[in-house]
Amino acid sequence: MTSIPVINIKAKANHHAVFLILLAVAMIFSLMVVSQYYWRTHHLVLVFCYLLSIVVLFTGVLKHSEPELSFEITPHYLRYNHRHGKWTLSWQQIHNINTIREVVGLATVELTYIGIRLKNIEELVEQISPRLANRLIHEQRPLLSFALKHQLLTLEDTQLNFDPFVLSSGNVIKGPIAAFLHHCQILQRAIGYHLYLPESSTDRELGDFCQLLKQCKRYSENYAG
Repeated sequence: MTSIPVINIKAKANHHAVFLILLAVAMIFSLMVVSQYYWRTHHLVLVFCYLLSIVVLFTGVLKHSEPELSFEITPHYLRYNHRHGKWTLSWQQIHNINTIREVVGLATVELTYIGIRLKNIEELVEQISPRLANRLIHEQRPLLSFALKHQLLTLEDTQLNFDPFVLSSGNVIKGPIAAFLHHCQILQRAIGYHLYLPESSTDRELGDFCQLLKQCKRYSENYAG
């Protein structure tokens, strides 16, 4: 069977990082020149412009600090890169992948995430660092808030759980990774998936990216066969 090349995805969040940094520097330099002549008469406006320049600069720096590639897709695995770490899963470890739609009353709400349900959540233990686990818990608070608002979870369910996580082997996991595993289980119970890929990490519409991942998963099954 003919192999396919690695598919590299650059996140939308990385777009225009250098442009924003250069724009902010130009704004600050221009304001320094203008301030020499108009500071006394327009200092409030100039202060506002300085603050705006700092916000633009900070946004550009944050975008620039993101990994160059947010996803690496091969016939063997899916890798998610985050500025706080990464995880890598073989396609065989993934049960299913879908955009997330929840029925709320008479309406259907589509969340800005792609959900991944794993065959065994314990696979994450060796794939995620404590730093990334801790960060993802906080980044996914909006999902818990959504589940609480629509009574998919109780208030107690949405609290951080730092209890040890006992694996099927009897080994005990503690710290941020244990908290993340509990977090994944709670979200899976409420919404149906363990891992959540935000729309900002993709380079295209969420539905299109989901279809790409599904196609790659189907290909991997044939590739392995």
